[in-house]
Amino acid sequence: MSRYRLVPSAPQEVILQEHCGHARYVWNLAVEQQSWYGTAGRKTAPSWVAQAAQLTEARADNPWLAAGSQMVQQQALRDFCQAMANFFAGTHRKPTWRKARRDEGFRIVAVKPERIRRLSRNVAEVWVPKVGWVRFRLSRPVPEGVKSYRVTLDTAGRWHIAFAAAPDPVPGPGTGEVVGVDRGVAVSAALSTGEMLSVARLSPARRARLVLLQRKLARARRGSNRRARTRTAVARIKASEADACKDWCEKTSTDLARRFDVIRVEDLRITNMTRTAKGTIAEPGRNVRQKSGVNREIRRSGRGLLVRRLEDKAPGRVQKVNPAYTSQTCSQCRTTDREARESQAVFRCWTCGYCGNADTNAAMNIAAGHAVNARGGDRAAGPVNREPQLALLAS
Repeated sequence: MSRYRLVPSAPQEVILQEHCGHARYVWNLAVEQQSWYGTAGRKTAPSWVAQAAQLTEARADNPWLAAGSQMVQQQALRDFCQAMANFFAGTHRKPTWRKARRDEGFRIVAVKPERIRRLSRNVAEVWVPKVGWVRFRLSRPVPEGVKSYRVTLDTAGRWHIAFAAAPDPVPGPGTGEVVGVDRGVAVSAALSTGEMLSVARLSPARRARLVLLQRKLARARRGSNRRARTRTAVARIKASEADACKDWCEKTSTDLARRFDVIRVEDLRITNMTRTAKGTIAEPGRNVRQKSGVNREIRRSGRGLLVRRLEDKAPGRVQKVNPAYTSQTCSQCRTTDREARESQAVFRCWTCGYCGNADTNAAMNIAAGHAVNARGGDRAAGPVNREPQLALLAS
C-alpha cells in the first residue's frame, strides 16, 4: 500500500465523513447479522451477494443511506466478507464492531487511470464518488496500475489515501551473508553484527505534556468542546510517536533487506506477549501495573511491524527461529545457563569465559538458527559463516 496525505476542503471533508459513517454503519449491521446467525440452531449467514441485495432494499427504505455512495457501502460488505474468511482460515480474529472516531475509512474500487492526475510537482488529485476531485500530497510517484484505494481518517484528524499496489521486493546483495535480529524493549533491535537500533521515542517534555493532557481529558465533561479539543491534542502526540515508529521500521527493514541475503528473527507471538494481566474478580492478576508498562513498551518498539515489513520487502529471505533459550545460551560454546545473563546488557559465560552484550549474544544465536531445548540440546537451522560478525565485534 502506498499511502499519501489527503487534503480535502471543508465541504469535501463533510461528505468524506458521511462516507465513513455509512461504511461503519453497514459493517456493524453485518457484524450484528453474523452474530444472530451464529446462534445455535439457525441457518448459515447470507453470502456477500445476498447482503448486497439486502443493502439495495435498505437504501430504498432509508433516504439518508441512499444519499451516500453505493460503492462505499458495498465495499464495506466486501471487506466484512473477507474478514470472516480470514477468521475461518484461522489467520485473523473475528471481526468486531467499528467505533466512531477510531475506525473511520472506506474503500473505492474499479479506479480508472484518468481518475488520478498530477497537478504540480508535489500535488495531485483523485476522484472520489459523491465528492469530486480531492487533492493529496504527492510525496512519491503513484504506482502504476492502481485499481483501488482506501481513504482513512485517524484520531488526530488527518486524512490519508492508500493506493493498493504491490511494490517490488528489495533485491539482496548476493553475498550470502546472514544476520540475526533480537528484538527487545531497552534496545528495539540488536543485530548479530553488534549494531544496536532503537525506535525514536517522545522527548521528556512531550511525554510530560502527554501526561498532563491525559489528566485533563479525564476531568473534562463528556460531550463538551473542551474534551474534544483535549482528545485531539492527545491523539496528535500519540500519532507523532506512531509515525516515528513506522518510519523507523520502514528504514530499518529496507536497510536490512539490502545488506543481507538471509534475515533471521525470533518467532514471537506479540499478541500473547502483550496480553493483559488483570485477571478476574475471583482470581485477580499480579503486578498488573508493571505488566501494562511492559506491554506499552513492546507495542512502541514496533516488534511485529518490523518483521511484517521485512517479509514484504525480502520475501523468502526471512526465517523465523524458535526463541527458546536464545538469551541464556553462549554463542561461542553453546552452553545454556540462566545465570549467565548478569543484567539487561551483560552476558558472561562461566564455561568458556566469553563476555559481551546480552542482546548481541542472543542475536548471534538467532543468526546461527539454533533452537535450544531445555536439556541443552541443539538443533541448527543450517551452516552460517559468522566470521565477519565476530571480526567486527573483536575490532
